[in-house]
Amino acid sequence: MRPTSQREGALRIGELAVRTGVSVRSLRYYEEQGLLSSTRSAGGQRHYAEHDVERVAFVQRLYAAGLSSRTIAELLPCVDSPSDENSDAAMARMAEERERLSAHIDELLRTRDALDDLMATVRAYRDAGQVAV
Repeated sequence: MRPTSQREGALRIGELAVRTGVSVRSLRYYEEQGLLSSTRSAGGQRHYAEHDVERVAFVQRLYAAGLSSRTIAELLPCVDSPSDENSDAAMARMAEERERLSAHIDELLRTRDALDDLMATVRAYRDAGQVAV
């Protein structure tokens, strides 16, 4: 039998980082937060399974959607062990996150509208032949 580091399908942390475009530091953080798990070789090196490439991509999508690592950790049981209980808890948490994101979007829209108003004021001032100070 070959050593763990040579095992078919096992990825070292650097290999997973390259495959996913995520830094080694981020992968370690994901492990600390319970978002990703690895096995360890006798020498203490982290080894990941091939399916962890998709796991990291999934976590990245959730981060991009504005979810925190804590929220992601709360949702992962639904992904890892689907059940009615996990699904209900995940749906409730996602509904909370959706409301939070909607409120943030509303605030961003108000900010954009205020910026548009300011830009219109400056344009009107310039069009009137005035030099803005």
